[in-house]
Amino acid sequence: MRVLAVGDIVGKSGLQKLKEVLPNVIKENNIDFVIVNGENAADGMGLTEKMFKDIISLGVDIVTMGNHTWGKKEIFNFIDDKHIIRPANYPNNNPGRGYEIFECNGKSICVINLIGRTTMTVLSENPFLVVRDIISEVKEAVDIIIVDFHAEATAEKIAMGYYLDGEATIIYGTHTHVQTADETILEKGTAYVTDIGMTGPKKSVIGMDVDVSIKRFETSLPEKYKVAEGKSKFNSFMFEIDDLNNKVTKIIRINK
Repeated sequence: MRVLAVGDIVGKSGLQKLKEVLPNVIKENNIDFVIVNGENAADGMGLTEKMFKDIISLGVDIVTMGNHTWGKKEIFNFIDDKHIIRPANYPNNNPGRGYEIFECNGKSICVINLIGRTTMTVLSENPFLVVRDIISEVKEAVDIIIVDFHAEATAEKIAMGYYLDGEATIIYGTHTHVQTADETILEKGTAYVTDIGMTGPKKSVIGMDVDVSIKRFETSLPEKYKVAEGKSKFNSFMFEIDDLNNKVTKIIRINK
């Protein structure tokens, strides 16, 4: 089993890059299951229904979200679709689901979306306690558990990796848009990466316009962010899973 996790789609150019690259990546690497984080696709904040459908049409199995889940009002029109999940530790009365179970190549795969709380300005429950409850509920019914932890602090992500070692098959971070070089298989067999990066503008400050970003830091005055223009890059990781024991045997970064 080969799982591909694609870093946060940022803006129209990021989505266009996904369209150009993903089908070939799937074909060339015999990918079985694809997860894409889409919470920044619509002008850097949220996801439109058309974009969601475009992403799924490329062979993506599920779109995960994050702190900009509610960035576009139309999300409420499709948030209950099986192929999209939002952070599971959002308040219980929020629309949508925090995890979903899929069947692929004779395996049951549970994908869980979480959001961090360190320096994240969103109302959320404790992700450690929430994910523990979810895994306790599903672990007897599924073969593979994958967690997208949408968080700012590297320490929070690393702690979650050790917390879920031996419980989750794969845990990777999203949100910072900077791909880390710490991919590893932990002591009890869980594959871990702090952040898988982004699919968005190359010349940018985590996807945003360089000049606007510098002005904000230089002057400390409010300046509306805008997505950078120009060529985009594609960041992703492929996880190869042994079909006999459902453990990751290889982690390969695929960047275009």
